Amino acid sequence: MVSGLRCTRPNAEAVRLTGAPLVCHQDELPLLEHLDQQGVMFGVTCEPSPKPDRLIEPGEKIRVGSTELEVLFTPGHSPGHVSLLGPGFIIGGDCLFAGSIGRTDLPGGDHATLLRTLQDVYMKLPDETVVYSGHGPVTTIGQERRTNPFLNGTL
Repeated sequence: MVSGLRCTRPNAEAVRLTGAPLVCHQDELPLLEHLDQQGVMFGVTCEPSPKPDRLIEPGEKIRVGSTELEVLFTPGHSPGHVSLLGPGFIIGGDCLFAGSIGRTDLPGGDHATLLRTLQDVYMKLPDETVVYSGHGPVTTIGQERRTNPFLNGTL
């Protein structure tokens, strides 16, 4: 186990640096409240997360500058995972990656739920929808529909 590592983007630091409100889905609260304890499982130090400023709901609209984003409930990677749908793009966090999908072996993850989310939410989006994931390169729904082994039945 590696010790002395820090979380790369702890919520407390992001809130301090940006002044942005911290929001999450109700089902994410147990993970948020124990972020520092989860880090210990992986040998990293995580500053405890501040409490969210408010809870968000599926279908809610969030405005960032002049862009309106729709909150989509996309559980699987975690119980209260949400994605943000904008005009021609989705900010998906750890649901869908270029050529892969999010981990489901962490606390609260569920593989079958993530696969259902991908089919019921992501695969209903147009092929040209750009996917900004939590890690790795940008992709599109069409590219993933054609080549991602978790989505096209080749895995």
